[in-house]
Amino acid sequence: MPGVPPPRRPPGPGWLAAGSLLLLVLWPAAAVDIYTPGSLEALNGTDVRLKCTFSTFTPVGEQTTVTWHFQPQEKGPVEFVLYYHGKAFPPTSGRFFGRVTWEGNAVKNDASIRIWGVSPTDNGTFLCQVKNPPDVDGGLGEIQLSVVLRVHFSEIHVLALTIGCACALMIIVVIVVVVCRHRQRTKREKEMEMVEAELAEKEKLKKTPREGNLSEPGEKV
Repeated sequence: MPGVPPPRRPPGPGWLAAGSLLLLVLWPAAAVDIYTPGSLEALNGTDVRLKCTFSTFTPVGEQTTVTWHFQPQEKGPVEFVLYYHGKAFPPTSGRFFGRVTWEGNAVKNDASIRIWGVSPTDNGTFLCQVKNPPDVDGGLGEIQLSVVLRVHFSEIHVLALTIGCACALMIIVVIVVVVCRHRQRTKREKEMEMVEAELAEKEKLKKTPREGNLSEPGEKV
């Protein structure tokens, strides 16, 4: 019919796919937030737990992966430490071969590991990265490890030691006061017992002559 526009055709599957792809590109991916202590000091030869936790908008599942790397203090190449994807994949060579174990729980948002027998050669930065598609963006969790030959007392340790010594001194003073008072009381009790015994003895001596002066019946005077 003249003057009547033809009906519009609905968009085909190709247009829908293009629109979905454009939406995915424009929609920002959620980031995985990673939390670490930042720095850690360990005694030479001890075992260290490197704590790394994370938060994600997507439920943890089969696609969740955790990767640990190590940047030496001397600025050498970055080294592989451990990879987790359903189970742990430790290194098969290198400085961490046989020295690293998985101690995390991905379901509980825990990606921690343990390094066994640390030494000064392990000084550097450990990097923790977690991916949980579609949450793949986010920074790296960093832990600056410092291995020392002996423990250094921090201000908190000194304060705790000072408070502990003060409490111990107060306890000793209280014990000394209680013991002294107990000894004084015991001494006074013994002195009272001795005075009472002397008084009883004197009273007994006073009564004895009187009994001796009394005449027996039938005795001539």
